[in-house]
Amino acid sequence: MESMEEMLKAAQEAAQNIQKQMSDAQVKLDSIEVEGSSGGGLVKIRATAKGRILGVNIDDSLMVPEEKQILEDLVTAAFNDARDKADRAANEQMKEIQGSMGLPPGFNLPGMG
Repeated sequence: MESMEEMLKAAQEAAQNIQKQMSDAQVKLDSIEVEGSSGGGLVKIRATAKGRILGVNIDDSLMVPEEKQILEDLVTAAFNDARDKADRAANEQMKEIQGSMGLPPGFNLPGMG
């Protein structure tokens, strides 16, 4: 029979392992790239699955002062599209990690939700 000390040590090692895997996951999320777009591709936003914006591309045809409101709306829509794709990519990544750790789908680890 294991002693309380051995059980605590095993629990601590498991927690450290989970923390390392989650840290590795955050690094991986920052390397997964998604692209949001709007206006049929006239505005494109590149971001990481972690939500860091990498770049914005705006078609020259939108660079007209009279179209400022349309451009702002398209940029907003492209950002939201990129954010949505980033969230989906992050959720898929977390499911993979939880599966590899033997955690049930949807299990919410503290600090990772």
